[in-house]
Amino acid sequence: MSALEANIEALIFCSPKPIKVDDIQKSFFEYNKTTYKPADIENAILNLINKYKDDNYAIEIIESGGGYQFVTKNKYSRLNEILLKQQSKRRLSISALETLSIIAYKQPLTKSHVEKIRGVNCDYTIQKLLDKELIEIKGKSDKVGRPLIYATSHKFMDYFGINNLSQLPTLKDFQKEENTIGDEQEL
Repeated sequence: MSALEANIEALIFCSPKPIKVDDIQKSFFEYNKTTYKPADIENAILNLINKYKDDNYAIEIIESGGGYQFVTKNKYSRLNEILLKQQSKRRLSISALETLSIIAYKQPLTKSHVEKIRGVNCDYTIQKLLDKELIEIKGKSDKVGRPLIYATSHKFMDYFGINNLSQLPTLKDFQKEENTIGDEQEL
């Protein structure tokens, strides 16, 4: 496999949607100022498509929506359906995500603090997060009634693919830069 094919394979793999040839070209140019002809990129993609036709691979590259993406071969679809069904049972509701994000960003804190921020009762949601082991009890507060103090768990880190809380996205990660001209699509 050539270096070009390996790099294209990596781009197709990491792209959340079908990646187009011109997006691949732009990526290479930004990466190392190399300009590849569309035909060279398409030939490399064709080689990758042929490589993944082999029965030793459970995945393949298909053309979709004007671009290319990895998909699982049809003969594995039933197995994938089972996995996705199992994982959907573990999904978090919007209220659980809201509660969990409050705890993650403001921890350690009590249930009453979470309820004050959310504006609704959080008994059920906090219990579900405890059941899923995404949060844990860190102790009791010194305030009246000695309410429990909650914080995220190690399983929370694993669930969201982070190593420590400093890797949580910040507000600026969600803000569009104000000093840009035009749309990203135009670049």
